[in-house]
Amino acid sequence: MDDAFTLLRQAVNLLPEDAVTENGQTVGDVRKDIQLQEWEMALDVLIEIADVHPVSITFWEMLSEAARQMMLDRSRRWCEWRGWAAQHGTIRATLTLLGAGEGGRQSAFSGDGQLRPLWDIGNCTADGQQDLNIARLWVEFAPQLGPGETADVRLAPLQPEQWQHLKPGDVITMHESQPAVGIAEIIEVLPPRA
Repeated sequence: MDDAFTLLRQAVNLLPEDAVTENGQTVGDVRKDIQLQEWEMALDVLIEIADVHPVSITFWEMLSEAARQMMLDRSRRWCEWRGWAAQHGTIRATLTLLGAGEGGRQSAFSGDGQLRPLWDIGNCTADGQQDLNIARLWVEFAPQLGPGETADVRLAPLQPEQWQHLKPGDVITMHESQPAVGIAEIIEVLPPRA
């Protein structure tokens, strides 16, 4: 297995030369970071480029392994998440957690994709009962989400085919038990890229 630094060099070579981040950083900038041995900066810019430019699952696997070797656990999980999303698709939504007084959570949860709550996405069992579906949850741009707070999130359904009917504007509910602990409005459905 290649070391983290070789993996970052290889990942750069998977990008077209004109790939650029939203704030203007380029593939050339990543190569300079690598020459200067700014490994974490190179990883971060590669992730940002991939936010704008479609990349392969192999790209995400390389970044994930590089982050693991560099002991950047959150970055590793994010790259693993993105690789899974490239293969299976993902759903973005704006999630509002109910407050503790409304029957919601009593405390915040980590927003790094480890929570796997149940979701009412409108599916029913054969006998017409509510059927809940599981999806991992990643909070965008925040390390955690607490009672009464709202944030954009990404959902990674355990069974993506069960979620195919959702579209922007649909409202779904998050459950950890009964009653619901959060309400989410779908803002984007991202299909698989693989």
